Amino acid sequence: MIVVVQKSEKNNNNANKMWGGRFAEKPSDVMEQINASIHVDQRLWAQDIRGSVAHAEMLGKQGIITKKEAKAIIDGLNRIAGEIERGELEFKTELEDIHMNIESRLKEMIGEPAGKLHTARSRNDQVATDFRMWTREAAQNLIARIEALQDTLGDLTDKHAGDIMPGFTHLQAAQPITLGIHLDAYAQMLNRDKTRLRDCAERLNKCPLGAAALAGTPYPIDRDYTAEKLGFKRPMVNTLDAVSARDFAAEFLFCCAQCGLNLSRLAEEIILWATPQFGFMKLSDQWSTGSSIMPQKKNPDAAELVRGKTGRLNGNLIQMMTVLKGLPLAYNKDLQEDKEPVFDSYDTLILCLEATKGMLQTATFNTQAMLNSAEMGYTTATALADWLVISLGLAFRDAHHVTGRIVKMAEDKGCKLDELPLDDMKFVEPRITDEIYKVLSVKK
Repeated sequence: MIVVVQKSEKNNNNANKMWGGRFAEKPSDVMEQINASIHVDQRLWAQDIRGSVAHAEMLGKQGIITKKEAKAIIDGLNRIAGEIERGELEFKTELEDIHMNIESRLKEMIGEPAGKLHTARSRNDQVATDFRMWTREAAQNLIARIEALQDTLGDLTDKHAGDIMPGFTHLQAAQPITLGIHLDAYAQMLNRDKTRLRDCAERLNKCPLGAAALAGTPYPIDRDYTAEKLGFKRPMVNTLDAVSARDFAAEFLFCCAQCGLNLSRLAEEIILWATPQFGFMKLSDQWSTGSSIMPQKKNPDAAELVRGKTGRLNGNLIQMMTVLKGLPLAYNKDLQEDKEPVFDSYDTLILCLEATKGMLQTATFNTQAMLNSAEMGYTTATALADWLVISLGLAFRDAHHVTGRIVKMAEDKGCKLDELPLDDMKFVEPRITDEIYKVLSVKK
């Protein structure tokens, strides 16, 4: 996009309305564009109105403004909320952000009392409060979506509790397990993702409102009142920290990235299992795509996109940490870049959770193919070694060596372990009896 930069006119009438008393010139067009955040932070409108309502109530309660002024402000804010919900309020770039857009509309509605809403408050503590409220709610929403996916995994775990498949290490068949156990491993990962989000929401649940720009305010405000009204546990202790801390946002982004990593691992297995070479599962047409040139193709694109969007989640975390690195106290305009990665990670993770749930709910598992695969690759070899230790008293390293020779013998004969004649095994270890066959079948 080509931006045309026009020289600002030296005219007090064109000065920025928020700080026109100090500045004689209006911002340049480019400054207006780089300074505006309304295209991103308009998403905070509900939190901003709730925070302003609580602030106005407190100002009225404390006698900082009159009860009549407080009521006019609150009524106006509620009317603005209705306008935004109905899509009637046009957000303006020249007003920079959601806070000034709402305040400007409030002044149009109720006149002079609107100017008193910002008493004992700065946009610094205002945005920090809005952002914490939004992130707290986002964490709860993600927890609910994670639990829905866990329910799906739980149903599949119960359904396939006895269906045998190979367990893998190094992507090589290792030992027989069940499909239920394999799927439950992802449910356990999601449980940790859920607890991380709960911890994050708990840590951020302290209210910055009342810190003002950075040093508090001389007005007799009641920070406990506003904190309680907005659902916070208590006010933040340090005013500098209150307006500048964004570690809660970085922590939220880490939670999203880690959950995305877990979903990506599951997506990778879905992709592998859906190949003809594995043949473990079949994805529904609802969660697959075709090829523009190869008619036979059925591509697991939903799973591939879940896997691919992990890069987006990781990138958002790195972006946030890079913005925060080296920032001096207290507020700096760099922090305007804090919300977009958080919003994007939230939206992306919601999509990935829903897509993963949809794929699993509509997939079919080929349990016979899984059983056949478990019977390949000598997956009961470890059970054979354990039998030698338990039944014959061999040291495990000796049992490991004996088992390796038996596996090599079966491999040379092109048979499974439970198909190998007893005499062949006794040639390696004479004390082996036919009791060994009780552990050599994957079903046993």
